[in-house]
Amino acid sequence: MEITAALRPMLGSLAKPDGVFGRVGRADAGTVEEHVYGLVLEAQEAWAPYAVAGAQGPTSPAEVGEALKKTTEEQAVALMTCLSAEDLVYPGRMRRDPEHARRAAERVVRLLGWDAVWWTNIEPFDGGHAWNPVSRHTFDGVVAGVGNGAVVALLQVGDD
Repeated sequence: MEITAALRPMLGSLAKPDGVFGRVGRADAGTVEEHVYGLVLEAQEAWAPYAVAGAQGPTSPAEVGEALKKTTEEQAVALMTCLSAEDLVYPGRMRRDPEHARRAAERVVRLLGWDAVWWTNIEPFDGGHAWNPVSRHTFDGVVAGVGNGAVVALLQVGDD
């Protein structure tokens, strides 16, 4: 089975129509920044009615790349779980069962392999998270990884 075919249902399981978007692609079909930027454009189009008028964000894969920092597999699992299960705009509001999200995130990490490289725009700090925007939305968080010939990205956007 091709790795992207195995990853698609996992990312689909983590995504949700109310602001969580997932993407799977072949690693040789562009850089991680290009994959993330493509997902950002999809999310911005789907989420356009909720965007703050005049809001701006990164306008190229290079600008998205500036927001991304490398992270670990363990952090990737934790962040994918958070982005899938919790709401960035309204902390404490759950979007889905966190155990389901954690299991799916762990499966994604296993499928990409333990030598995968992971990136995020989220920086943990005492008491919460900070982030470097990858979209024009007030809140966004992304985790992306590349390994085993595939690239995945999970993005949550939101506006208050």
